[in-house]
Amino acid sequence: MTPPPAGRRERKKAATRQAIADAALELFLERGYDQVSIRDIADAADVSTTTVFKHFTGKEALVFDQDEDREAELIAAVRRRPAGLSILESLRQHVLGTWPAIAEHPQRAGFTALVESTPALRAYAEHMWTRHTDSLGAAIADETGVDRDDLACVTLARFVLEIPALTHARPDRRAAVEEVFDILTHGWKPPAGPTAARGA
Repeated sequence: MTPPPAGRRERKKAATRQAIADAALELFLERGYDQVSIRDIADAADVSTTTVFKHFTGKEALVFDQDEDREAELIAAVRRRPAGLSILESLRQHVLGTWPAIAEHPQRAGFTALVESTPALRAYAEHMWTRHTDSLGAAIADETGVDRDDLACVTLARFVLEIPALTHARPDRRAAVEEVFDILTHGWKPPAGPTAARGA
């Protein structure tokens, strides 16, 4: 049996959206963010500028095209975790299942350089990061039955979202992610070293 038409339409929309985002990122990396117009992107993706704006609110959103999906996946890791699985363990599994692959993507370095060198993109990323913190913190609070501005829940959300920045330069990213989650789960303990041995 063939899929229903609505399914085909959704897949076509998703494919068009991805093609636009891919074309935009390629142009941004090649020419620089400020040197690329919406018309340039539409031409590269072989769509109209109207179609671009049907899928994206503006140029910044084209760079962070997977932003909403990643936020939704983080919240789902909290709200839809299997019975008996703790919030932290579910977040651990989610981060381990997604972040290392993103960090190893061949365009990752270029993407990071593009964002860091473009004030508009840095501002957009900071706003997005704050929104993710609020959304994830609220989901954690809801699941634990406390107020959404509970400091412990907001703090946990913030640290989980910091994991990519904390671990991206580590030679073994997966081990680094595991170590951060171990700290979040069991609390910080002084590392074993010369200072620790002196009782500091």
